[in-house]
This record gives sequence, structure tokens and C-alpha cells, in this order.
Amino acid sequence: MEKGIREAFGLKAANPARIPTLSLAYLGDAVFEVVVRTVLLEEKSGSNGALFARSLPYVSAVGQAKMTEAILPLLDEEEAAAFRRGKNAKPEHGAKNASSREYHLATGLEALVGYLYITGREDRLINLIKTGMAYAGT
Repeated sequence: MEKGIREAFGLKAANPARIPTLSLAYLGDAVFEVVVRTVLLEEKSGSNGALFARSLPYVSAVGQAKMTEAILPLLDEEEAAAFRRGKNAKPEHGAKNASSREYHLATGLEALVGYLYITGREDRLINLIKTGMAYAGT
């Protein structure tokens, strides 16, 4: 999808090393939401409220922090560096319903998803999210 967007809008390939970490997390958050919402919609449709409630174990900082437990051992060196970059970022605010640790882990996951998306590794990001969702949903 990222390649198609770049081609349609005449954008150059992005260098993830030059993108601010929290911007990668911002993008990763959106990509993560699209993946989770797509999965939930296909599994069982329902009211928007029901879909939102079913997404919370995955899209909340607490849920994303739990997902990192499953995927961290699977990351290669480059992916782990992107995750750490996000985890160690200094956001302007914290989460309302999560600990500082959970919030930083979630930001790390979002930065990793943004990194994988920008580098065109969508299959890898989908596989990692799938693994994390299976773990967080148990």
C-alpha cells in the first residue's frame, strides 16, 4: 500500500532514519489501527460500538505493551533498533490509562510498525501484528 501511495502522489521513497521517531510512531499507530480494524471486521461485524470494544485489547497502550512480549524475541537487529528508538522517545504527554512502561512499549511497537511500513515490509508487519494479536487475545 505504501508504494502505491507514493506512486499516486509522486512522492520519493522515505528514509526511515531521517523521520523523527514520534512521527514513525504516529504513522505506525494509524497502520496498526487499519490492520486490527480489518481483522475484526472480517471476523465478526457488528455495531461500531461493539467493534470498538473488541479492538481495545489490541489498540490500547496496555494491549500493545502486552503484544510486545510476544514479538520482541522475533525481531531482527534492525527491527529491534526501530522498536528501541520508539520505546526511548520522549513524547510530550503520557497515556491516560496505562503505566509509563506500558506507554513506552506501545510507542515502541507503533514506531516499529511505522518503520516496517515505510520500508515496504508490510508482510513482516502483518505477521508480527498477527502474532501479537494472538498473544494479547488470550
